[in-house]
Amino acid sequence: GWTTSIPAHWKQGRTAYGGISTALAYEAVCRTYDDLPPLRSANINFVGPVSSDPFYKTQILRQGRNVTSVESKAFIEGAVVLSTNFAFGRGRESDLNVDFSAPKAPPPSECEPFTPEFARDFVPQFFHNFDTRLIAGQRPTTGADKGYIRTWSRHFDESSQRGVASLLCLADVLPPAAMPMFTRMGPVSSMTWIFNLLSDDPQTEDGWWQIESELTAAREGYSTQVMRIWNSQGELVVEGMQSVTLFI
Repeated sequence: GWTTSIPAHWKQGRTAYGGISTALAYEAVCRTYDDLPPLRSANINFVGPVSSDPFYKTQILRQGRNVTSVESKAFIEGAVVLSTNFAFGRGRESDLNVDFSAPKAPPPSECEPFTPEFARDFVPQFFHNFDTRLIAGQRPTTGADKGYIRTWSRHFDESSQRGVASLLCLADVLPPAAMPMFTRMGPVSSMTWIFNLLSDDPQTEDGWWQIESELTAAREGYSTQVMRIWNSQGELVVEGMQSVTLFI
């Protein structure tokens, strides 16, 4: 397996930011098996807090003619803290080609930073690794009528702006879509996440991705949200869903 160190600036409260934990799980798979087809889908279960250096173990669950399923788990002191299942699939010709184009948006240079200067000390540490600009929706705890956020976002570090691991790391950058409806702060925690990748070679301009998160329902302390990522040309690259626990 693989042991990795997650520095403090990638933390989110008492755990590591979910995007980087998932990206490291994917990287562990790629470093173990170097002949896999492109990633098509991932199912992520945030089992427990990644509170110290995790140890990743991987195994192939099934290797079919087109799709290979690989499990990657993170352990701390022998206990599972992250469980992921990745599906890798070879591309092939198809009669079906359907797209879901991005809503119109001004360029990143015309959008305000998602985090106002006065609030920089109040956001999770990991968020400062990303350049995120608000396109539509509301920021957390604004008492909005709808749980919706759409942004431009990219890694500040230019060397981190390319590849599938980079996109996995970025894809969970937004706060839960329920948070704009909050009128007071309270703990939240991602529980499960589905990530469907619709390109075998995701590309965008200057590292910018348009990211959307929309609340569909919330009750009994749990919410569900749909998440989409488009590239700078407006092509849908990622669609997913996340279940979030709400302690408010």
